[in-house]
Amino acid sequence: MWCEPAHTAEVPRRNRVDPWGDLHAAAGRGLFTGNRGCLVDDNRQLVRHHRGNLWIVCVTSFRGWRHELDRPRRWTPLFFLDDAVALAAGHRPCGFCRLGDHRSYRDGVTATLGRAAPIGADELNRRLASERLRRGRGLERSGDRRLWEAAIDDLPDGCVIAAADGARLVLGERTMVFSFDGWREPTLRPVGETVHVITPPTSVAALRGGFRPVLHPSAEPPTG
Repeated sequence: MWCEPAHTAEVPRRNRVDPWGDLHAAAGRGLFTGNRGCLVDDNRQLVRHHRGNLWIVCVTSFRGWRHELDRPRRWTPLFFLDDAVALAAGHRPCGFCRLGDHRSYRDGVTATLGRAAPIGADELNRRLASERLRRGRGLERSGDRRLWEAAIDDLPDGCVIAAADGARLVLGERTMVFSFDGWREPTLRPVGETVHVITPPTSVAALRGGFRPVLHPSAEPPTG
């Protein structure tokens, strides 16, 4: 789905997204791509953190289409370790290349909020935009993230929380710290604690309502 010029293929671009939504240069691309508008100028230089409220998560291969990684005035591909990272960063599944997942996400939010009719994409975009960031500028925006508090016992699998050692995935009885290579350092989920949640409330509602995120294989417990 993406296309990188040969002369830059060995140099990681600053297009890997962490759970806070910031962009980094890292080797691993992860399971998904996606975008939040055009982030480069006419000289193909990264100049903005996002553009607009349409923040989506896409598959990396779709109908054989190709897209340059830094084409001016077009959307700029970003890369996510997995759905948990993308949701925490403030994105949602694309309604085109991930139609089934988009509907599952939408229906999860609709059910959790007790709505009679499915929530539209425009409303989902507005809700996520209001939950992601405070007002600010610049490429680095992790300090502007809107965190919220919740009892960790009540969080569904796939949420990401802020911890002393970084962003941690909540999954079953464990939490695991984020790295661009995968989820690491599993520890037991603390019981009875109030935590700061990075994943926006709308995406937590989707998870609570039945949306099942695609997680990186490192999130699976070891076998044998």
